[in-house]
Amino acid sequence: MTLEKCLLLSFVLFAIGVYGVLTRRQLIGILLSLEIMLNSANINFIAFARFHAADPTAGAIFPVFVMAISAAEMAVALAIIIAMQRQNRPLDIKLLRRLRG
Repeated sequence: MTLEKCLLLSFVLFAIGVYGVLTRRQLIGILLSLEIMLNSANINFIAFARFHAADPTAGAIFPVFVMAISAAEMAVALAIIIAMQRQNRPLDIKLLRRLRG
C-alpha cells in the first residue's frame, strides 16, 4: 500500500465522520462519527511514520495517545448519556437545551 492510498483512505473515513456528525441527531451516532474521525487521524499518523520517518516505531506513539484520550472521552460521554437516559431526558440534539444537575 502506498502513502497516497493511505491518505485517500484516511480522507474518506474523515469525510464519513464529518457527514455523520453534521447529519446525526442522536448523541450515540455523533460519538461514533467522532471515533471514525479520530481513527482517520491515526491512519495518517501511522502512514507518515511508515513512509517518511527514519524510525517507523516512533510514529506509533501518537496513535496510542490518541486512542487513550478517545477512550477517556467516550467514557465521560457515555456516562453523561446514561445519566440523561436515567432522568428520561431525550437524547435528541435538537431537543437538548442544556445539562442540569
